[in-house]
Amino acid sequence: MRDFAAELEQRKQAGLYRTRRQVSGPQQPYLTTGGRSLLSFCSNDYLGLANHPANLEALRNALPATGLGGAASHLICGHHDAHHKLEERLAAFTRRSAALFFSTGYMANMGVISALAGRGDTIFSDRLNHASIIDGCILSRATVRRYPHADVAALEPMLAQTSGHKLVVTDGVFSMDGDIAPLRELAAVCKAHDALLIVDDAHGVGVLGPEGRGSVPAHGLTEVDVPLVIGTLGKAIGTSGAFVAGPAVLIDYLVQKARTYIYTTAMPPSLAAATCASIDLIERDDDRRAHLKQLVARFRNGARQLGYQLMDSTTPIQPILVGDNWSALALSEALEAKGLLVTAIRPPTVPEGEARLRVTLSAAHTLDDVDQLLAGLSDCRKHLTPEPALQADKTA
Repeated sequence: MRDFAAELEQRKQAGLYRTRRQVSGPQQPYLTTGGRSLLSFCSNDYLGLANHPANLEALRNALPATGLGGAASHLICGHHDAHHKLEERLAAFTRRSAALFFSTGYMANMGVISALAGRGDTIFSDRLNHASIIDGCILSRATVRRYPHADVAALEPMLAQTSGHKLVVTDGVFSMDGDIAPLRELAAVCKAHDALLIVDDAHGVGVLGPEGRGSVPAHGLTEVDVPLVIGTLGKAIGTSGAFVAGPAVLIDYLVQKARTYIYTTAMPPSLAAATCASIDLIERDDDRRAHLKQLVARFRNGARQLGYQLMDSTTPIQPILVGDNWSALALSEALEAKGLLVTAIRPPTVPEGEARLRVTLSAAHTLDDVDQLLAGLSDCRKHLTPEPALQADKTA
Protein backbone atom coordinates (compact mmCIF):
# COMPACT_ATOMS: atom_id res chain seq x y z
CA MET A 1 0.00 0.00 0.00
CA ARG A 2 1.19 3.50 -0.80
CA ASP A 3 2.79 5.20 2.21
CA PHE A 4 0.75 8.39 2.46
CA ALA A 5 2.25 9.34 5.83
CA ALA A 6 5.77 9.19 4.33
CA GLU A 7 4.70 11.47 1.48
CA LEU A 8 3.33 13.99 3.95
CA GLU A 9 6.60 13.89 5.88
CA GLN A 10 8.55 14.47 2.66
CA ARG A 11 6.44 17.54 1.97
CA LYS A 12 7.20 18.86 5.45
CA GLN A 13 10.93 18.30 4.98
CA ALA A 14 10.86 20.14 1.63
CA GLY A 15 8.99 23.15 3.01
CA LEU A 16 5.93 22.25 0.91
CA TYR A 17 3.47 21.20 3.61
CA ARG A 18 0.25 23.22 3.56
CA THR A 19 -2.06 24.07 6.43
CA ARG A 20 -5.45 25.77 6.54
CA ARG A 21 -5.80 29.04 8.39
CA GLN A 22 -9.08 29.50 10.23
CA VAL A 23 -10.48 33.02 10.14
CA SER A 24 -13.60 34.52 11.71
CA GLY A 25 -15.73 37.45 10.71
CA PRO A 26 -16.31 38.85 7.22
CA GLN A 27 -13.64 39.09 4.53
CA GLN A 28 -12.05 42.53 4.82
CA PRO A 29 -8.52 43.97 5.15
CA TYR A 30 -8.32 43.14 8.86
CA LEU A 31 -8.98 39.45 9.51
CA THR A 32 -9.27 37.74 12.87
CA THR A 33 -7.30 34.50 13.06
CA GLY A 34 -5.93 32.65 16.05
CA GLY A 35 -7.33 35.33 18.34
CA ARG A 36 -5.33 38.06 16.57
CA SER A 37 -6.27 40.80 14.15
CA LEU A 38 -4.02 40.73 11.08
CA LEU A 39 -3.85 43.16 8.19
CA SER A 40 -4.36 40.86 5.21
CA PHE A 41 -2.74 41.16 1.79
CA CYS A 42 -3.67 37.75 0.41
CA SER A 43 -7.35 37.99 -0.55
CA ASN A 44 -8.74 38.10 -4.10
CA ASP A 45 -11.44 40.58 -3.01
CA TYR A 46 -9.86 43.17 -5.31
CA LEU A 47 -12.63 45.76 -5.11
CA GLY A 48 -13.57 45.24 -1.47
CA LEU A 49 -17.11 44.09 -2.34
CA ALA A 50 -17.22 40.80 -0.40
CA ASN A 51 -18.62 42.68 2.60
CA HIS A 52 -20.23 45.67 0.87
CA PRO A 53 -23.47 46.82 2.57
CA ALA A 54 -25.43 47.04 -0.71
CA ASN A 55 -24.56 43.45 -1.61
CA LEU A 56 -25.43 42.19 1.87
CA GLU A 57 -28.77 44.00 1.67
CA ALA A 58 -29.51 42.49 -1.76
CA LEU A 59 -28.83 39.03 -0.35
CA ARG A 60 -31.07 39.58 2.67
CA ASN A 61 -33.88 40.99 0.53
CA ALA A 62 -33.73 38.04 -1.88
CA LEU A 63 -33.91 35.27 0.71
CA PRO A 64 -37.67 35.48 1.48
CA ALA A 65 -38.50 35.29 -2.24
CA THR A 66 -35.93 32.68 -3.29
CA GLY A 67 -35.34 30.52 -0.23
CA LEU A 68 -31.90 29.25 0.66
CA GLY A 69 -30.79 26.28 -1.44
CA GLY A 70 -30.85 25.66 -5.18
CA ALA A 71 -32.43 22.23 -4.44
CA ALA A 72 -31.95 20.73 -7.93
CA SER A 73 -29.79 20.93 -11.02
CA HIS A 74 -30.56 23.62 -13.58
CA LEU A 75 -31.96 21.07 -16.05
CA ILE A 76 -34.38 19.56 -13.53
CA CYS A 77 -36.12 22.32 -11.53
CA GLY A 78 -33.23 24.35 -10.09
CA HIS A 79 -33.03 27.11 -12.71
CA HIS A 80 -34.57 30.01 -10.78
CA ASP A 81 -35.66 33.38 -12.14
CA ALA A 82 -32.74 34.90 -10.20
CA HIS A 83 -30.25 32.65 -12.02
CA HIS A 84 -31.72 33.63 -15.37
CA LYS A 85 -31.60 37.34 -14.53
CA LEU A 86 -27.97 37.01 -13.51
CA GLU A 87 -27.08 35.31 -16.79
CA GLU A 88 -28.75 38.13 -18.71
CA ARG A 89 -26.92 40.67 -16.55
CA LEU A 90 -23.56 38.94 -17.10
CA ALA A 91 -24.10 38.84 -20.87
CA ALA A 92 -24.85 42.56 -20.91
CA PHE A 93 -21.93 43.36 -18.59
CA THR A 94 -19.42 41.46 -20.75
CA ARG A 95 -21.02 42.78 -23.98
CA ARG A 96 -21.77 39.24 -25.17
CA SER A 97 -24.75 37.43 -26.60
CA ALA A 98 -25.39 35.02 -23.73
CA ALA A 99 -23.95 33.70 -20.48
CA LEU A 100 -24.13 30.56 -18.32
CA PHE A 101 -23.85 30.50 -14.51
CA PHE A 102 -21.57 27.84 -13.00
CA SER A 103 -21.05 26.93 -9.34
CA THR A 104 -17.27 27.60 -9.28
CA GLY A 105 -14.53 28.82 -11.57
CA TYR A 106 -12.89 25.40 -11.42
CA MET A 107 -16.13 23.77 -12.60
CA ALA A 108 -16.53 26.36 -15.36
CA ASN A 109 -13.09 25.72 -16.83
CA MET A 110 -13.40 21.95 -16.59
CA GLY A 111 -16.92 21.95 -18.03
CA VAL A 112 -16.30 24.37 -20.90
CA ILE A 113 -13.00 22.92 -22.10
CA SER A 114 -14.06 19.28 -21.87
CA ALA A 115 -17.33 20.06 -23.69
CA LEU A 116 -15.71 21.92 -26.59
CA ALA A 117 -12.82 19.52 -27.27
CA GLY A 118 -12.44 15.76 -27.31
CA ARG A 119 -10.49 12.90 -28.85
CA GLY A 120 -9.01 13.93 -32.19
CA ASP A 121 -8.98 17.63 -31.28
CA THR A 122 -6.00 19.70 -30.12
CA ILE A 123 -5.85 22.17 -27.25
CA PHE A 124 -3.04 24.71 -26.96
CA SER A 125 -2.54 25.86 -23.37
CA ASP A 126 -0.24 28.53 -21.93
CA ARG A 127 2.42 26.89 -19.76
CA LEU A 128 1.41 29.00 -16.72
CA ASN A 129 -2.35 28.45 -16.98
CA HIS A 130 -4.35 27.79 -13.82
CA ALA A 131 -4.76 24.23 -12.54
CA SER A 132 -8.45 24.25 -13.49
CA ILE A 133 -7.53 24.85 -17.14
CA ILE A 134 -4.93 22.09 -17.01
CA ASP A 135 -7.44 19.67 -15.52
CA GLY A 136 -10.10 20.68 -18.05
CA CYS A 137 -7.65 19.88 -20.85
CA ILE A 138 -6.90 16.46 -19.33
CA LEU A 139 -10.59 15.71 -18.85
CA SER A 140 -11.32 16.50 -22.51
CA ARG A 141 -9.11 13.63 -23.74
CA ALA A 142 -7.93 15.90 -26.55
CA THR A 143 -4.28 16.20 -27.50
CA VAL A 144 -2.79 18.95 -25.32
CA ARG A 145 0.16 21.06 -26.42
CA ARG A 146 1.60 23.62 -24.03
CA TYR A 147 3.22 26.73 -25.45
CA PRO A 148 5.80 28.89 -23.62
CA HIS A 149 4.23 31.49 -21.38
CA ALA A 150 2.65 34.34 -23.38
CA ASP A 151 4.82 33.42 -26.40
CA VAL A 152 2.63 33.97 -29.46
CA ALA A 153 5.61 33.56 -31.78
CA ALA A 154 6.10 30.03 -30.46
CA LEU A 155 2.37 29.26 -30.61
CA GLU A 156 1.85 30.26 -34.25
CA PRO A 157 3.91 27.48 -35.89
CA MET A 158 2.31 24.96 -33.52
CA LEU A 159 -1.11 26.02 -34.79
CA ALA A 160 0.04 26.04 -38.41
CA GLN A 161 1.30 22.47 -38.15
CA THR A 162 -1.95 21.15 -36.65
CA SER A 163 -5.10 20.22 -38.54
CA GLY A 164 -8.59 19.60 -37.25
CA HIS A 165 -10.50 21.33 -34.45
CA LYS A 166 -8.21 23.60 -32.40
CA LEU A 167 -8.71 25.43 -29.09
CA VAL A 168 -6.35 27.98 -27.56
CA VAL A 169 -6.89 28.52 -23.83
CA THR A 170 -5.23 31.17 -21.68
CA ASP A 171 -5.65 33.05 -18.45
CA GLY A 172 -6.42 36.73 -19.00
CA VAL A 173 -4.48 37.70 -15.86
CA PHE A 174 -2.12 35.03 -14.55
CA SER A 175 -2.93 34.38 -10.92
CA MET A 176 0.59 33.79 -9.58
CA ASP A 177 2.56 36.29 -11.70
CA GLY A 178 -0.06 39.02 -12.12
CA ASP A 179 0.84 39.67 -15.76
CA ILE A 180 -1.72 40.02 -18.56
CA ALA A 181 -1.89 37.71 -21.58
CA PRO A 182 -1.12 39.24 -25.02
CA LEU A 183 -4.75 38.93 -26.03
CA ARG A 184 -4.65 41.08 -29.14
CA GLU A 185 -1.85 38.98 -30.63
CA LEU A 186 -3.48 35.72 -29.53
CA ALA A 187 -6.77 36.74 -31.15
CA ALA A 188 -5.02 37.51 -34.43
CA VAL A 189 -3.12 34.22 -34.59
CA CYS A 190 -6.23 32.22 -33.67
CA LYS A 191 -8.19 33.92 -36.44
CA ALA A 192 -5.41 33.20 -38.94
CA HIS A 193 -5.35 29.50 -38.05
CA ASP A 194 -9.06 28.89 -37.39
CA ALA A 195 -8.65 28.19 -33.66
CA LEU A 196 -11.28 28.89 -30.99
CA LEU A 197 -9.87 31.26 -28.34
CA ILE A 198 -11.04 30.90 -24.72
CA VAL A 199 -9.92 33.38 -22.05
CA ASP A 200 -10.25 32.67 -18.33
CA ASP A 201 -10.55 36.21 -16.98
CA ALA A 202 -11.00 35.26 -13.32
CA HIS A 203 -8.59 37.96 -12.13
CA GLY A 204 -9.47 40.59 -14.75
CA VAL A 205 -13.26 40.90 -14.49
CA GLY A 206 -14.19 43.85 -12.30
CA VAL A 207 -10.67 45.26 -12.27
CA LEU A 208 -9.57 45.84 -15.88
CA GLY A 209 -11.15 47.47 -18.88
CA PRO A 210 -13.91 50.07 -19.23
CA GLU A 211 -16.36 49.84 -16.31
CA GLY A 212 -14.39 46.82 -15.10
CA ARG A 213 -15.56 44.59 -17.94
CA GLY A 214 -12.27 42.67 -18.01
CA SER A 215 -9.04 42.12 -19.87
CA VAL A 216 -10.68 41.37 -23.24
CA PRO A 217 -12.38 44.79 -23.64
CA ALA A 218 -9.28 46.36 -22.06
CA HIS A 219 -7.51 45.25 -25.27
CA GLY A 220 -10.32 46.63 -27.44
CA LEU A 221 -11.49 43.13 -28.34
CA THR A 222 -15.04 41.82 -28.75
CA GLU A 223 -16.90 38.53 -28.94
CA VAL A 224 -15.84 38.27 -32.59
CA ASP A 225 -12.16 38.30 -31.55
CA VAL A 226 -12.45 36.25 -28.34
CA PRO A 227 -15.52 34.02 -28.59
CA LEU A 228 -15.61 32.76 -25.00
CA VAL A 229 -14.74 34.47 -21.72
CA ILE A 230 -14.84 32.64 -18.39
CA GLY A 231 -14.96 34.58 -15.14
CA THR A 232 -15.37 33.95 -11.44
CA LEU A 233 -17.73 35.83 -9.14
CA GLY A 234 -15.85 35.20 -5.90
CA LYS A 235 -12.94 37.55 -6.59
CA ALA A 236 -13.49 41.18 -7.63
CA ILE A 237 -17.26 40.72 -7.80
CA GLY A 238 -17.25 39.59 -4.18
CA THR A 239 -19.94 36.87 -4.18
CA SER A 240 -19.64 33.25 -5.35
CA GLY A 241 -19.87 31.16 -8.50
CA ALA A 242 -18.61 31.62 -12.05
CA PHE A 243 -19.78 32.15 -15.60
CA VAL A 244 -18.95 31.70 -19.25
CA ALA A 245 -20.12 34.29 -21.78
CA GLY A 246 -20.11 34.20 -25.56
CA PRO A 247 -22.16 33.48 -28.69
CA ALA A 248 -25.64 32.11 -28.01
CA VAL A 249 -24.99 28.95 -30.04
CA LEU A 250 -21.94 28.04 -27.91
CA ILE A 251 -23.76 28.77 -24.64
CA ASP A 252 -26.65 26.56 -25.78
CA TYR A 253 -24.15 23.85 -26.71
CA LEU A 254 -22.64 24.04 -23.22
CA VAL A 255 -26.08 23.64 -21.63
CA GLN A 256 -26.28 20.33 -23.51
CA LYS A 257 -22.68 19.15 -23.02
CA ALA A 258 -20.92 20.72 -20.01
CA ARG A 259 -21.02 17.97 -17.40
CA THR A 260 -20.02 20.23 -14.50
CA TYR A 261 -23.08 22.37 -15.29
CA ILE A 262 -25.55 19.56 -16.00
CA TYR A 263 -24.79 17.23 -13.10
CA THR A 264 -24.66 19.56 -10.10
CA THR A 265 -27.15 21.38 -7.89
CA ALA A 266 -27.77 25.00 -8.80
CA MET A 267 -26.21 27.69 -6.63
CA PRO A 268 -28.48 29.47 -4.09
CA PRO A 269 -30.58 31.93 -6.13
CA SER A 270 -30.16 34.60 -3.46
CA LEU A 271 -26.44 34.70 -4.35
CA ALA A 272 -27.40 35.37 -7.95
CA ALA A 273 -29.46 38.37 -6.82
CA ALA A 274 -26.56 39.68 -4.72
CA THR A 275 -24.23 39.27 -7.71
CA CYS A 276 -26.47 41.45 -9.87
CA ALA A 277 -26.26 44.15 -7.20
CA SER A 278 -22.47 43.85 -7.13
CA ILE A 279 -22.21 44.21 -10.91
CA ASP A 280 -24.25 47.41 -10.65
CA LEU A 281 -21.66 48.76 -8.20
CA ILE A 282 -18.75 47.71 -10.39
CA GLU A 283 -20.09 49.39 -13.52
CA ARG A 284 -20.51 52.80 -11.91
CA ASP A 285 -17.61 52.88 -9.46
CA ASP A 286 -14.53 53.95 -11.42
CA ASP A 287 -13.23 55.64 -8.26
CA ARG A 288 -12.77 52.23 -6.65
CA ARG A 289 -10.59 51.06 -9.55
CA ALA A 290 -8.67 54.34 -9.58
CA HIS A 291 -7.89 53.93 -5.87
CA LEU A 292 -6.73 50.37 -6.50
CA LYS A 293 -4.30 51.58 -9.19
CA GLN A 294 -2.96 54.15 -6.72
CA LEU A 295 -2.36 51.40 -4.16
CA VAL A 296 -0.53 49.25 -6.73
CA ALA A 297 1.74 52.15 -7.69
CA ARG A 298 2.46 52.98 -4.04
CA PHE A 299 3.38 49.39 -3.26
CA ARG A 300 5.58 48.90 -6.33
CA ASN A 301 7.52 52.10 -5.78
CA GLY A 302 8.11 51.30 -2.11
CA ALA A 303 9.03 47.64 -2.61
CA ARG A 304 11.49 48.52 -5.40
CA GLN A 305 13.19 51.05 -3.13
CA LEU A 306 13.57 48.32 -0.50
CA GLY A 307 15.30 46.10 -3.05
CA TYR A 308 12.67 43.41 -3.36
CA GLN A 309 12.37 41.62 -6.69
CA LEU A 310 8.92 42.27 -8.12
CA MET A 311 7.39 40.63 -11.14
CA ASP A 312 6.14 42.39 -14.27
CA SER A 313 2.61 43.14 -13.08
CA THR A 314 0.41 46.22 -13.14
CA THR A 315 -2.56 44.35 -11.62
CA PRO A 316 -3.52 43.98 -7.93
CA ILE A 317 -1.49 40.72 -7.90
CA GLN A 318 2.01 41.80 -6.84
CA PRO A 319 4.32 38.81 -6.26
CA ILE A 320 7.62 39.26 -4.45
CA LEU A 321 9.98 36.66 -5.89
CA VAL A 322 12.03 35.02 -3.14
CA GLY A 323 13.34 31.76 -4.58
CA ASP A 324 13.57 28.92 -2.09
CA ASN A 325 10.67 27.56 -0.07
CA TRP A 326 12.13 28.10 3.40
CA SER A 327 13.04 31.74 2.76
CA ALA A 328 9.52 32.46 1.50
CA LEU A 329 8.05 30.82 4.61
CA ALA A 330 10.44 32.70 6.89
CA LEU A 331 9.53 36.06 5.36
CA SER A 332 5.81 35.29 5.59
CA GLU A 333 6.14 34.27 9.26
CA ALA A 334 8.21 37.35 10.11
CA LEU A 335 5.56 39.60 8.58
CA GLU A 336 2.84 37.79 10.48
CA ALA A 337 4.69 38.46 13.73
CA LYS A 338 4.29 42.15 12.85
CA GLY A 339 0.55 41.77 12.25
CA LEU A 340 0.72 41.39 8.45
CA LEU A 341 -0.78 38.42 6.60
CA VAL A 342 0.94 37.63 3.28
CA THR A 343 0.93 34.03 2.06
CA ALA A 344 4.03 32.19 0.85
CA ILE A 345 3.34 30.46 -2.48
CA ARG A 346 5.45 27.40 -3.22
CA PRO A 347 5.64 24.60 -5.81
CA PRO A 348 3.72 23.01 -7.40
CA THR A 349 1.59 26.17 -7.55
CA VAL A 350 4.65 27.97 -8.96
CA PRO A 351 7.77 26.53 -10.67
CA GLU A 352 10.61 25.05 -8.63
CA GLY A 353 12.96 27.73 -7.34
CA GLU A 354 10.35 30.48 -7.73
CA ALA A 355 8.69 30.51 -4.30
CA ARG A 356 7.25 33.91 -3.57
CA LEU A 357 5.06 36.07 -1.41
CA ARG A 358 1.88 36.84 -3.34
CA VAL A 359 0.79 40.31 -2.26
CA THR A 360 -2.75 41.10 -3.37
CA LEU A 361 -4.23 44.55 -2.97
CA SER A 362 -7.86 45.54 -2.51
CA ALA A 363 -9.71 48.80 -2.99
CA ALA A 364 -10.70 48.34 0.66
CA HIS A 365 -7.05 48.94 1.64
CA THR A 366 -5.87 52.45 2.43
CA LEU A 367 -2.58 54.09 1.54
CA ASP A 368 -1.66 53.81 5.21
CA ASP A 369 -2.25 50.04 5.00
CA VAL A 370 0.23 49.81 2.14
CA ASP A 371 2.74 51.92 4.05
CA GLN A 372 2.36 49.55 7.00
CA LEU A 373 3.15 46.60 4.72
CA LEU A 374 6.19 48.38 3.31
CA ALA A 375 7.43 49.14 6.81
CA GLY A 376 7.07 45.47 7.69
CA LEU A 377 8.95 44.42 4.56
CA SER A 378 11.73 46.83 5.47
CA ASP A 379 12.05 45.38 8.97
CA CYS A 380 11.92 41.77 7.73
CA ARG A 381 14.58 41.92 5.02
CA LYS A 382 17.02 40.19 7.38
CA HIS A 383 14.93 37.02 7.16
CA LEU A 384 15.98 36.53 3.52
CA THR A 385 19.31 34.80 2.87
CA PRO A 386 20.84 36.43 0.95
CA GLU A 387 18.94 39.70 1.24
CA PRO A 388 17.28 40.77 -2.01
CA ALA A 389 19.46 42.83 -4.30
CA LEU A 390 18.09 45.82 -6.13
CA GLN A 391 16.53 44.68 -9.39
CA ALA A 392 15.73 46.49 -12.61
CA ASP A 393 11.98 46.67 -13.18
CA LYS A 394 10.51 46.63 -16.67
CA THR A 395 7.48 48.59 -15.53
CA ALA A 396 9.40 51.24 -13.59
